[in-house]
Amino acid sequence: MKRRKVTTTSLGAMKRRGEKITMITAYDATFARLLDDAGADILLVGDSLGMVICGEENTLSVTMDAMTYHCAAVSKGRKHALVVGDMPFLSFQISPEDALRNAGRLLSAGHAEAVKIEGGRSQAHTVRKLVGAGIPVMGHLGLTPQSVHQLGGFRTQGQQPDQASAILEDAKILEDSGCFSLVLECIPGDLAREVSQTLTIPTIGIGAGPACDGQVLVCYDMLGLNDSFRPKFLKQFALLADVVRSSTRAFIDEVRNGQFPGPEQTIESAATNGDSTRHRQSSYDITPLYGSVELGRQEELS
Repeated sequence: MKRRKVTTTSLGAMKRRGEKITMITAYDATFARLLDDAGADILLVGDSLGMVICGEENTLSVTMDAMTYHCAAVSKGRKHALVVGDMPFLSFQISPEDALRNAGRLLSAGHAEAVKIEGGRSQAHTVRKLVGAGIPVMGHLGLTPQSVHQLGGFRTQGQQPDQASAILEDAKILEDSGCFSLVLECIPGDLAREVSQTLTIPTIGIGAGPACDGQVLVCYDMLGLNDSFRPKFLKQFALLADVVRSSTRAFIDEVRNGQFPGPEQTIESAATNGDSTRHRQSSYDITPLYGSVELGRQEELS
């Protein structure tokens, strides 16, 4: 059966049919292609890249330049999955007009198909502004990483009755404001179940139990590339950190003992092999990187 392009409306249809939704973070074209090929429904270009890719302690330093760059990279690698771009810290909190301008940039320059915004009722007007302009919005409640200092760290939310009631009410408000989906992060499973059963839009959980309409994980965590990060909610479906280390050691060993490159990796001249040889030629172009430039390489065979 030919796979169809995932859209914001098809996600709603999946909820109505009782089909679970899968969302995985991606930050580049290569991972986007692999995750898309495997069948992921949504590729989230998360501001988690600040921590996962750049090694920061939180997501607060991630810029619009960075998010636009990574959205564009992921969009080039996917065919069927829906690409959702995170709105980074202070890209939407200052004013709805700023939010509209920045969200539009993620769609026009980053080629994302929707944006994700953290926060509840305080962001309702902003959500309405974006949706009114034709920009699909995914909400995000519970542990909202951009509020890490206000929350006192990365910790479970909604355990107290008043917190749980606020999250449920915020979820209803975000749905009424036009969100097509809602991420629930690090909240009790029974609260996530109540939210999911109350809303008509899909909920996507991370550390929120099995009752959500879908699940999301950071690709590096899911694949065991970040082997120092093991929260309770995480399941590592591979241990690629070990593969990377062992493969790198093998490369180092072969270079040092003269095994690599061998004859099969060596290009011979036409005079040596007696026939015409395909020569690899390289050309260089300048490609933008976070508002500056980097030297990019394009290769072709002639």
